[in-house]
Amino acid sequence: MVTKLIKTEKDYDRALSRIEDLMNAEAGTPEADELELLAALVEMYEERQFPIQTPDPIEAVKFRIDQLGIGQKGLIPFIGSRSKVSEILNRKKPISLAMMRALHKGLGIPAEVLLREPGANFPSDLPQIEWNRFPLKEMAQKGWVPDLPDIKSRAEEYIRGMIDRAAGFQSVSAILFRKGKSARQNEKMDRYALAAWCLKVLTLARNSKLKNRYKRGSLSEEALRDIAKLSYFENGPILAKEYLNKLGIHMLVVPHLSRTYLDGAALSLDDGTPAIALTLRYDRVDNFWFCLLHELGHVARHLAGNNEIIIDDLDLRGHEAEIEDRKEQEADRLAEEALIPRTMSEKSFFTEHASASEVEALAEKTKIHPAIVAGRIRFKNNNYRLLSKYVGNGQVRKHFPEFT
Repeated sequence: MVTKLIKTEKDYDRALSRIEDLMNAEAGTPEADELELLAALVEMYEERQFPIQTPDPIEAVKFRIDQLGIGQKGLIPFIGSRSKVSEILNRKKPISLAMMRALHKGLGIPAEVLLREPGANFPSDLPQIEWNRFPLKEMAQKGWVPDLPDIKSRAEEYIRGMIDRAAGFQSVSAILFRKGKSARQNEKMDRYALAAWCLKVLTLARNSKLKNRYKRGSLSEEALRDIAKLSYFENGPILAKEYLNKLGIHMLVVPHLSRTYLDGAALSLDDGTPAIALTLRYDRVDNFWFCLLHELGHVARHLAGNNEIIIDDLDLRGHEAEIEDRKEQEADRLAEEALIPRTMSEKSFFTEHASASEVEALAEKTKIHPAIVAGRIRFKNNNYRLLSKYVGNGQVRKHFPEFT
C-alpha cells in the first residue's frame, strides 16, 4: 500500500498502474481505502506538475465575439473607438479595469479570465469617484504614477494602487468627498489634486522607518522650543527631521500639486503614528520654520485618533474664514511662542521701522535664524515688502533631494 507523497514521474506511473488494479475494489475494504488515498495523492501531484492555466484575456475576448458573431465592431461600446479596439486586440495597449468591467457586464466574460487570476473578482466599484479628475499628467511628471501615453484610460488602476500602498483611504476620502473642511483649505483647491498629494504622503510615511514610537505628550512646548532653536544652524531643517524621527514623528517633504494651494499638513497613519508633511511651495526660511512648528502644534494638541488629516494654506492665516477656528488659532500660538516667546515679541522694534541690526540682535539673543524675526515683523505689520533680504529666500529646498 502507498504511504508516501508522489514526487517523481516514476512514482506517478506506479500509482496510476496501482489505481487501475484497484478500480473494482469493494467499498469498506482495505483496497478501497488504498484507492481513495492513491487518487488523492495523484490529484495533488497533477495540480503541482500540471497547473491549469488561466485563459488569455485577449483570446477570451476574440472567442466571445466570434461566438456571438458581432465582430470587432461589437467591442466599440465596451472598449471605445475602433482604433482602441484594434490596439487592445493587437496587444499594443493593455485592457483597463473600466474596459474589463464593461466586457464582463456586456459580454459575460468571467472576471477571473480578464484579471488572469483564478477566483478573482473586480474591486468594489466607487461610482462617486471620477478617476480621470486626478491630475495624472502632473503626477506622472513627478514619478508618482507611470508616465504612459494611455494614462487616462488607466486612471482607476493607478489611483487604486496608490490607495492600496497608502492604506489610508479612510482619511483621504473625507477630503475627496468634502467632509470636515478645514478653515485653512482654499476654496479654489482641487480636491482630487489634494487627495493625490495626501495619498503620496501616506505612502511615504508608511515606507519610512522611525527610531522610536511616539508617546503622546512628548511634543511639549519645551520640545517645540528646542526644535525652533535648530533654525540657528545652517542645516537646521535636516536636524529638525532627525529630532522628530527620534520622537517617533514622520517629517516629509512632498512638493505640492497645482491647484492645491498647500503649505503643509498634520496627519496620523492607520496605526496612529503622527506625521507632518511640508510642500515648500515658498522657498523661504521664515515660512519653513513657522509651517513646521504650526503642523507640530496640530500633532501635539489636535490629532486624537487614526486616519486624521489637517491641511493648511498659510496664506489664509488671519482671514475671516478661520478667525473662529480654535485649532488653527492654538497651532499658531504654539508656533509663535516656540519661535519667538511672547515676552520678546512685545518689544517695541516689532514695527515696520525695525532695522536689520535689531533683527540680527534679537535672533542672536534667542538663538534662532534672523529670517524668523524678519518674518514676524512682516506678518505683524502686514507689509511683505519689509526686510525681504532677510527672510532666507532660496535657502530651504536645497536641503531636500525632492527638489534637487
